[in-house]
Amino acid sequence: MSRIVVFGAGGRAGRYVVTEALARGHRVTAVLRDPARYGPAPEGVTLVAGDVTREDEVAAAAAGHDAAVNAAARLDVPAGEFFPAAAGALLAGLARAGVGRLVLVGIGTALETAPGVKVHDAPGFPAEYREFSVGHAAQLDVLRAADTPVDWVVLAPPPVVLDADAPRTGRYRIGDGTVLPGGDGSASFSYADLAVAIVDEIETPRRHRVLAAVAG
Repeated sequence: MSRIVVFGAGGRAGRYVVTEALARGHRVTAVLRDPARYGPAPEGVTLVAGDVTREDEVAAAAAGHDAAVNAAARLDVPAGEFFPAAAGALLAGLARAGVGRLVLVGIGTALETAPGVKVHDAPGFPAEYREFSVGHAAQLDVLRAADTPVDWVVLAPPPVVLDADAPRTGRYRIGDGTVLPGGDGSASFSYADLAVAIVDEIETPRRHRVLAAVAG
């Protein structure tokens, strides 16, 4: 059994990660800016208030844990500011807390379709979604440039709206930073199975300091 701290635990991805980790016998600290919005905490979950962009709050929430997950996002802050700030605070705060493993939820539109060509660079990609995706890519730049003891990996689902209702199958494919065949949005992928991949990478780390595509 491990102790896992989940930042952004109130969102869909975060809640599924909490559920998956609990089902495997781990203890979870769920970090939200407003813990009251989570609702009653299941047995085995501790709710904590914290801001993932603040190093001190990351370090305080993560103390005593074995691994961390970041599923946090903000729509009221420019993505190009939020995601790089979160990456920097996570790496610094987790290092201070002695947490060696970090799994981050990425976005499929920041994956490549060809070397150097991301989904969000395609002609006709909706402008209203591009800023959010570029913010995710900027987060990856911060992670890659950091001199840090934290072993991180970003898992990016397909560039499609994930299925919040589909049941857990426990099956998924994982690759590199390129959209997987059949993972281009033509087939659905569930939050439940994304959570399986995330907790797998905590229990048995196989990807290190990379962006990895995940698909059904």
